[in-house]
Amino acid sequence: MRDQQNIEDIAALPIDIIGFIFYSKSKRYVGEHFSPTVHASLPAHISRAGVFVNESIDFVCEMQKKHSLAFIQLHGNESFDYCLALKKKLSTSIIKAFQMSSDFDFETLNQYVHVCNFFLFDTKTTHYGGSGKIFDWNILEKYTGTTPFFLSGGIDSSLYKEITSFHHKALYGIDINSKFEIAPALKDIQKIKDFVLKL
Repeated sequence: MRDQQNIEDIAALPIDIIGFIFYSKSKRYVGEHFSPTVHASLPAHISRAGVFVNESIDFVCEMQKKHSLAFIQLHGNESFDYCLALKKKLSTSIIKAFQMSSDFDFETLNQYVHVCNFFLFDTKTTHYGGSGKIFDWNILEKYTGTTPFFLSGGIDSSLYKEITSFHHKALYGIDINSKFEIAPALKDIQKIKDFVLKL
């Protein structure tokens, strides 16, 4: 998100985290002149997450400090060594995103367990960022780890029943984005309100 009023409106809803994308190729990029004052009025119970794609560790650390980010979401090809180096520099929670497909090897996650606080499971795409498409959640039956994860990928209000009936011991939260937008980075407040109040 990046619009001041839109951020304030969504902060009035029962949500836990608001995301800010620091990937310049994204349609939801916060912009070079994004100011910390944009989200300075966020209630204390709402955390800030910064989304990064293959950025330098120095840049991530700079943005974390500047914008008081409680979560760092890595949505690129960040390696174990990268996550380890970042973890040594920051006390912030690290979320590592992985693209899901029927042939995803969950053994890949083992090396990240000790350097990431959370995983995020998203739909596999040919580019970085969301696709607006859902993946087969049955794939996650193969995930037997204990690192908590966010469920992402094309989630919209029509999936309410599927979400409430989806049970996994490591499920931590639901990540919503493009299906709840009026335009890139501009959220449909009423649609989100209707959705979250049902959960």
